[in-house]
Amino acid sequence: MVHSMTAFSRQDLDADWGYLQLELRSVNQRYLEPHFRLPEALRDLEPDFRDTLRGRLARGKVECQLRFTPADANSPFSVNRTRLDALADALNDVRASVPQAAMPDALALLDHPGVLEVPGPDLDNIKAEARALFRRALDDLEAGRAREGDKLAALIEQRLDGIDEQVSEVRRLLPEILIRQREQLQERLESARAELDPQRLEAEMVLVAQKADVAEELDRLETHVAEVRRQLRAKGPIGRRLDFLMQELNREANTLSSKSFVADTTQCAVELKVLIEQMREQIQNIE
Repeated sequence: MVHSMTAFSRQDLDADWGYLQLELRSVNQRYLEPHFRLPEALRDLEPDFRDTLRGRLARGKVECQLRFTPADANSPFSVNRTRLDALADALNDVRASVPQAAMPDALALLDHPGVLEVPGPDLDNIKAEARALFRRALDDLEAGRAREGDKLAALIEQRLDGIDEQVSEVRRLLPEILIRQREQLQERLESARAELDPQRLEAEMVLVAQKADVAEELDRLETHVAEVRRQLRAKGPIGRRLDFLMQELNREANTLSSKSFVADTTQCAVELKVLIEQMREQIQNIE
């Protein structure tokens, strides 16, 4: 199944402890290249996110942005009585040993670590929710890449049909093309006929005709087209294989063009190059 490397997903979660929003966007890239923008409080989620991405995607530049907005803390502050009593006992010991030492006021006592408890969210729970949100976003991203991949596959199939049509047309015209090539060659050598041995002239014409025979190139074009179609139905990443096949198709189209003696094959070779280039542009987005 064909998967594009271009897609976007956004997932939101609104809870009593706050609001999470996660965005994933991916574009074409030769390798898998993830980038993360996470809140400082949730920064340690990056290794988990990165490992999950590597297990699900093979190629593409993937940007992940996680936003976290904590809920307003409406609960009143609370005093840790155990901590405060321990601090008071310590201060009494100090007063007993150093009577002249100044004792802290109430605000200074509250500022002591652990005395004043400020309500806050449970980060472990938030991280668990963020991981689940990331998985949902990744599911949605993969679904989008698959939908886009189906469209790319359809476009490529249309171009493959066009190549088949051009190959069939050249095959249909091939006997006529060979005759016309022979006639053109005879005309070019007419002036030199008196100077060349007839047997040598015939041998030269046979050699040129063999070089101009494009049946082998047509066979290879059909073979490459069949392989592209096979890859479109294969599982896993196929973009690099398809890119290689485009190079091979283009090579055969160039050879066909170089062997062309008449306008018919030249026109077919030009059309083949256009179709191959259109496919190559689409394949740049395939995983």
